Amino acid sequence: MTSSDRRSFLKGAAGAAAAFAFQPDLSASPRALNAPLRVGLIGAGRQGRAILGELGKFEDITIAAVCDSDARRLSSAKRRAPGAVFYAEHKAMLESEDQLDAVLIATPTHQHRSLCEDSLDAGKHVYCEAPLAHTLEDAKAIARAARAASGKFQTGMAGRANPVYSLARSFVRMGAIRDTLSMRSQFKKKTSWRTPTSDSARDKFLNWRLDPDVSLGLVGEVGTHHFDVLHWFTGQYPTSVRGTGELLAWKDGRKVADTVHCEFQFPGGVRSQWEASLGTSFEGEYSLLAGTMGTVKLAGTHAWMFKEADATTFEWEVYATRQQFHQDEGIILIAGATELAAQGKLKEGIGLPHPPLYYALENFFVAVGEDGEPCCSAEEGLRAAAVAIRAAEAIRTGAEVAIPETDFSLE
Repeated sequence: MTSSDRRSFLKGAAGAAAAFAFQPDLSASPRALNAPLRVGLIGAGRQGRAILGELGKFEDITIAAVCDSDARRLSSAKRRAPGAVFYAEHKAMLESEDQLDAVLIATPTHQHRSLCEDSLDAGKHVYCEAPLAHTLEDAKAIARAARAASGKFQTGMAGRANPVYSLARSFVRMGAIRDTLSMRSQFKKKTSWRTPTSDSARDKFLNWRLDPDVSLGLVGEVGTHHFDVLHWFTGQYPTSVRGTGELLAWKDGRKVADTVHCEFQFPGGVRSQWEASLGTSFEGEYSLLAGTMGTVKLAGTHAWMFKEADATTFEWEVYATRQQFHQDEGIILIAGATELAAQGKLKEGIGLPHPPLYYALENFFVAVGEDGEPCCSAEEGLRAAAVAIRAAEAIRTGAEVAIPETDFSLE
């Protein structure tokens, strides 16, 4: 293909991609389901409370049951789901609530395996928060159980259901940034990650993320989401990783690093940098994919494309809204931009009206209700978890660690 042919192709392809990606009517969310669904939630802690908040937006979803082994959290959940039946043990919930269509799992990561296996064995569709597991053995076991089950299974990687991420991905996959040169992600949030309690026995239960025996720390609880986005955008997985982790901000006796840096080697020589810290909030959370013709920045409810001066100009750019970042000008990627432009409401469409979690849940419910495919399978959840597990090993040992393809298989 000549340079001229390639420019013509990109112009037409990107225009087609834009037309496709602009189709979602976000004002119509949530989508009406073919039939109402009854769901049960296992885990009423921090993420469980966030899920309950989003579930209230879905008219076709009934929160039929909530389970948590902690009496205080269960009591708090009763205020958020007044019509539900409450259980202290998940097997009792699965045995008693035979009319449940789906189970949502939002417990500590190290508890996921048994909950997923039991819920799938009970014939339920399952949504499990990420990371899938903290060990390769558990992640593979969950993926095997999901493959053998009759129900749908979705790993809670919200990036894959995010409308603006889908729009950005369509441009990347069509060649808008051309050859990928590097990738970078970060998570910075000044927070201790510690839940205060005067009960020493309860401290271990509440602060499991700070326990290296059951937690991968930042690289697992946060990194898996970033890793999965890059896997989804590029269609590739890293082959090795180097990493460092230090306790720099919170010297309170914890053994899980509060500041982490990793470098991943991808096929073809591309490298990805990942860093996270609980000691600063500067620049927050985002991912970057830089190419020879442009760079895409992804930041939860927003996304931008920064074009090189010699990049092809697309027809859809007449609708584009731009934002200045120091010396760089970013095109704001807006799902539904064509329709919003026609209505004179383009500025109102900047950013998503709901948090990314909402769209992940919506995707799961639509997949269940319409017999579709969830946006992130258990096998993709396994791959992201495997990358995080190897990264944690690199941080622990200080050595470069290979990420073999066998990590991604179900064997």
